[in-house]
Amino acid sequence: MNKAITTLSCALAVSAILTCAEMAAAQTSSGNNHNHSHSHDKMGSTYDGYFDDDQVKARELSDWEGDWQSVYPYLVDGTLDPVMADKAKHGDKSAGEYRAYYDTGYKTDVDRIVINGKKVTFFRGKDSVVGDYETDGHEILTYKKGNRGVRFIFRKSAGDDAAPRFIQFSDHIVAPEKADHYHLYWGNDRAALLNEVTNWPTYYPASLSGKQIAEEMLSH
Repeated sequence: MNKAITTLSCALAVSAILTCAEMAAAQTSSGNNHNHSHSHDKMGSTYDGYFDDDQVKARELSDWEGDWQSVYPYLVDGTLDPVMADKAKHGDKSAGEYRAYYDTGYKTDVDRIVINGKKVTFFRGKDSVVGDYETDGHEILTYKKGNRGVRFIFRKSAGDDAAPRFIQFSDHIVAPEKADHYHLYWGNDRAALLNEVTNWPTYYPASLSGKQIAEEMLSH
């Protein structure tokens, strides 16, 4: 068990979850800083990363409460191939290139996360580590193409040593609202995590099948 936790600890540090995959070229961050019914303004939608600073409001960990599964295994086993093919129809990469891009983005060995109250449990197979987390504000990131994202940050206040000191949620939402999926970044260096934009482990409700997750992705 100690060996497994040590391994997970290393994985957590290396992973160091949002920007959305299309936002992966982050450029700057500025201080303090999914449901699909986000409001639209004259610039676009908050989902696409267009919002005013005063739209950003503090959020509680309860927005992400639940039992969540990584989508990475579904990319690996081909379940998400229709999503990659659809992106190729509308984007500037082939389906294979999109698959490689998301392989880097989604990659993680933390296949399940359970959030209950202040407790966040990270699962790697049958092994797990758990921490209690308190809000630590948010940061607004600005990307090269002009859109933005928000990282909602929580700091560990108690729990296993192997649990990360910080977790940062990004889910296209900028104010209190229950998430229907999210990207999560975690590690021990708050500032360094803000610069992580190539690996964004992504989680959907554990109750969904891989096919249902693919359908959700295609709906965007």
